[in-house]
Amino acid sequence: MPKKITIYDIAKELKITAASVSRALNNNPKISAKTRKLVQETASKLNYKPNRLALALKSGKSNNVGVIVPKINSNFFSSVIRGIEDELFPQGYHVIICQTYELGTREIENINALLNAQVDGILMSYSGATSNHDHLNFIIEKNLPLIFFDRKADIEGVSSVTINDFVGAYEATKQLIQQGCKHIAHLTIDRSLEIYKDRFEGYQKALLDHGMQVQEDFIIESESTLEGGKTSIQKLLELKQIPDAIFSASDFVALGAIRELKAKGIKIPDEFCVTGFSNEPFTNFMELPITSVDQFPLEMGKMAAKVFLEQVNNKETKIEKNVVLNPKLYVRKSSTKPSNSKSKKTNNK
Repeated sequence: MPKKITIYDIAKELKITAASVSRALNNNPKISAKTRKLVQETASKLNYKPNRLALALKSGKSNNVGVIVPKINSNFFSSVIRGIEDELFPQGYHVIICQTYELGTREIENINALLNAQVDGILMSYSGATSNHDHLNFIIEKNLPLIFFDRKADIEGVSSVTINDFVGAYEATKQLIQQGCKHIAHLTIDRSLEIYKDRFEGYQKALLDHGMQVQEDFIIESESTLEGGKTSIQKLLELKQIPDAIFSASDFVALGAIRELKAKGIKIPDEFCVTGFSNEPFTNFMELPITSVDQFPLEMGKMAAKVFLEQVNNKETKIEKNVVLNPKLYVRKSSTKPSNSKSKKTNNK
C-alpha cells in the first residue's frame, strides 16, 4: 500500500514549515501567491489528499449529507435518492446512503455512524420498527438539519416532505366505486406508520361519502410483498361475502393479489378490480397494467434537498417546513371495467 502523503512531506520537499504548507493549501493571504502556487503544484505532484474528517472537525462543515432509507432496492427510494443527489451534488455535497432494513437498532446505528462522520445534515424516512424517537434527539441536539421524507415523525422544529396519502387513497377508492364496485376490500400495511394509516383513512372516507359501509373483515393487513398479496386474497376469498375489488396500499401487494386471482380463474377487471399505490414502473408495463397512485419520488427527493439547503444556508434562523405534495391516480386496465374503458383512456399513463 503506498504511503499516504501529508503536509509534512510537502514541507520537506519544499524546505518550508508544515504550518506554511497548511496556510498555502487554505489560501491564507499571509502566504505569498508565489508560495501558494508552488505548494499547490507540489501537493498535486505528490498526489496529496486532504484528510476530510480533519477538515470537517476544523471547519465544522464536511459537505457530506446522510440519507437514511428502509431499503434502497425499490424504485421509490432509489428515485428519492436520485432527486436528493440531483439537487445537492451541484452545490458541492456528497451523499452517504444508509439502510435500516426496517430495524430500529439499525436506524440508531446509522445515525451514530453519520454523526461520527461529521455530516452536515440527515434526510431520512424512518423505519417501520421505530417505536420512539429518542435517538433522533442526537441529531437535534447537534443543531443539524433533519428532514423527513415519505415517513415522518411529528417533532417540533423538524421539517418534512410527504405526499397527501389520504387524498391518494380517497381518489383510488372513489374510482373503484365509480366503476360500480360494491364490495371494496383494503389491503393495508403496518398502520402504526402514518402513511399507511392515512391511506386506510382515505379508503374509509371514500366509502362513507358514497353511502357504503366499512366492513372490518374486508381490511387485511400484510407485508408489502407479493406473498402478502397472495395470502390476503386467499383470506378474502374464504369470506361469506367475497369482495369485487381491492385497493392495496402497495403495488407489490396488488401484484401478488392479481397473480392469485388469476390462479383462481377470476377475471380482472370483469369480475374483480384491483388498484395499487406507488406507481412502480412495472405497473404500466404488464400485460394487465395496474391502476396506481403516483407518489412522485424524484420530486420528493429534490424538495427534501431544497429544504435542507435552505436550512443549512440560514443557520441563524430556525426554519420548519412541512411540504405536502399532491399525488396523482393513473387509471389503467386493472380497475377499468370493459363498459367504462373508453371514458377512462385519457387518464392512462
